[in-house]
Amino acid sequence: MLKPELTHNSLKQDHLAGIFSALGDPTRLGLVASLLKEDEQTLSSLADTSPLTRQGLTRHLQVLEDAGVVESTRVGRERLFRLSPEPFRDMQDYLAQVSQRWDEALLRLQSFVEE
Repeated sequence: MLKPELTHNSLKQDHLAGIFSALGDPTRLGLVASLLKEDEQTLSSLADTSPLTRQGLTRHLQVLEDAGVVESTRVGRERLFRLSPEPFRDMQDYLAQVSQRWDEALLRLQSFVEE
C-alpha cells in the first residue's frame, strides 16, 4: 500500500508534468502570450493573430485546457478563453524549490572545494 504522501507527491508530479508538457509546444506558448495581452479572448480573436486554422487552434487550446492552464466559458455562439493563474503558481513554487535545492548543492560543492 502506498503511503499517502507518496501518492500526493506522485499526483502533484503528474499535474506539473502535464502543465510543462502542455507549455512545451511553441504554438501553445504563443497562445499563452496572446492570452496574457487580454483577460479573455474568443477563438476568432486568437485566430486573427495566428497562422493556424481555427481547428488547429482549438486542438492546442484543448491541450492547454486539459492541463488546467486555460479556462473557457461559452457565451452565445462563442467560447471565451482565459488563463488560469493556479498552474502558473504551481510551476513557480516547484521551480523555487528546485532553485533552492540547486543553490544548496552549489554551497555544499563550494564548501567541499574550499576545504
